[in-house]
Amino acid sequence: MDYAPLIEKRRQRLAELDEAISSPEFYQDPKKAGLLTREHAQIKKLLALWEEHQSVRRQIAENEAMAKGDDAEFAALAAEELPGLRGREETLATQVQYALLPRDVTEDRDAIVEIRAGTGGDEAGLFAADLLRMYTRYVDAMGWKIEPMDASTSDAGGYREVVFKVTGEEVFRFLKYESGVHRVQRVPATEAQGRIHTSTATVAVLPEADEVDVEIKPDELRIEVCRASGAGGQGVNTTDSAVQVLHLPTGLIVRCQDGRSQIKNKEKAITILRSRLLERKQQEEAAKYSANRKALIGSGGREEKIRTYNYPQNRVTDHRVNLTLYNLTGYMEGDLAGMISTLQASEMAARLEEAGLGN
Repeated sequence: MDYAPLIEKRRQRLAELDEAISSPEFYQDPKKAGLLTREHAQIKKLLALWEEHQSVRRQIAENEAMAKGDDAEFAALAAEELPGLRGREETLATQVQYALLPRDVTEDRDAIVEIRAGTGGDEAGLFAADLLRMYTRYVDAMGWKIEPMDASTSDAGGYREVVFKVTGEEVFRFLKYESGVHRVQRVPATEAQGRIHTSTATVAVLPEADEVDVEIKPDELRIEVCRASGAGGQGVNTTDSAVQVLHLPTGLIVRCQDGRSQIKNKEKAITILRSRLLERKQQEEAAKYSANRKALIGSGGREEKIRTYNYPQNRVTDHRVNLTLYNLTGYMEGDLAGMISTLQASEMAARLEEAGLGN
């Protein structure tokens, strides 16, 4: 497909945005300014990719001509460079296709990740802890950062629930595929007869909401302060720092007791609440977010899985794209790149077909 006409339209749009941003009144509407600024950055990135793609295509044409020339030495050098150039051209073509798609503004956001133990008792809580460790390793490999938001530990040393924020570049674009029920099949440490047990944990990944996305009025909140509970030492058990926030219009409740500062716990709770409200708003307004929260996360039942982690066979299977990797050990150490790239490619292929941008 010839993308040149679409690229030209983006150039024209960039000129319009340049003019709008230079206007003295541009920042009078913060929400609109934020949207236009992000669109401006995305178009500039697209045009840079397009220019590089065109440059590589010219290099390929030149090398192909040189490879057919009379100078044997130059022909050999040109032919040697062609596989790398063609691989780069293919990668850039895919990136250009993706950049031409209508962008979901949340893809560039940081993310709030919630992990909850599902069915399986203590083993489910231990699996939730394993997932937390896995995501921590992946976040480190991506050069992102994790900020703990809230946690509720189980007696066996796992988690009933853990919530954290991930900050970095395009975090939600990569982590959004983790939402759903994760199933583990393994022999628990407490199993004396070596029988394989099946347990689950649910994961929800929410884009962090800006204040301009969701307005929360003070009179819509009921905030209660109480004593933190659970593991964490003497400071946690004796400080009235836990904060519970009730959003009266929706009935949503967020509790945060991760830190000892009441103020910081309140800020974290409202951050989580705002992201949950943004998710609810998106589900109501757009067809692609039509599935309700229960459908997204699942109820923790074994039949609602998106991924299975089978320890005896050292395999992990994603049931949405029918991909099985026999490297569970490495996967649990944070080697998620191959799985996530496959999920991204599957989503992009569907979106390209829907938008009529496929080859």
